[in-house]
Amino acid sequence: MKRIYSLLFVVLLVACTAPKKIATIHSEQWDISTQGKLFASLFMQRAAEYHGLCLQAYNIAHRRIDEIVQQPSLKPRAVVTDLDETVLDNSANEVHQDLQAKGFDPVEWNEWTSKAMADTIPGSFSFFKYAASKGIEIFYISNRNENDRPGTLQNLQRYGFPDADDAHLLLRQNTSGKELRRQQVSAGHDIVLLLGDNLSDFSDLFDRKSTEERLLSVQQLSTQFGNRFIILPNPVYGDWENSIYQYKQLTTAQRDSAIRISLRSF
Repeated sequence: MKRIYSLLFVVLLVACTAPKKIATIHSEQWDISTQGKLFASLFMQRAAEYHGLCLQAYNIAHRRIDEIVQQPSLKPRAVVTDLDETVLDNSANEVHQDLQAKGFDPVEWNEWTSKAMADTIPGSFSFFKYAASKGIEIFYISNRNENDRPGTLQNLQRYGFPDADDAHLLLRQNTSGKELRRQQVSAGHDIVLLLGDNLSDFSDLFDRKSTEERLLSVQQLSTQFGNRFIILPNPVYGDWENSIYQYKQLTTAQRDSAIRISLRSF
């Protein structure tokens, strides 16, 4: 009888300590981009190094504000920032989609933004509060669309971000390019800093350009990084990935092939 109880105890112990199954994924649904996005999301959520990189970016931005306010300006100053993966952390939604082997879906994305539950990127809130305390307006230029506006504002207001109102939230209209919206801000303000996780958040020189062209433009604008451009790490998605696909809608197999061709080995 003791042996039976001992065996039962071991079975119950294993059942209680065994890892929970998060989602059922059929192996044929998996591809390099999906697996890679999950691993990159793990880095964002769990790596102290990622946390440190974000703090490093915002610490540099903080110091730049201290330097900028010492200089005269003919117009009110403004900071222009992207939202997703720059201010708001959407990695929970990314994981949710990837565990179901799903790509980006605008309907499901709107369901996510409507929840207004995205966390903040490390260092973002304290920086924008500090910039606002120096009399600098914050403009959020995002490629979220108008359907996302209510949830986006609610998300920003939930954490108390400055200038979280309709006038300072410039969403995507007819094009994903942000240059016209930056010009709209610069018409009445001196844009002293731009923050983003995608190079197109800084200049239209990067809009829909090849990987090689993007790398060349980074070299040409090298002095701007850490000076006027503050870039946040995003290993999950962005035009760095889209440029590998040549900005085309590809099948899973085509994406897999494009990634393999782009990788270097020996």
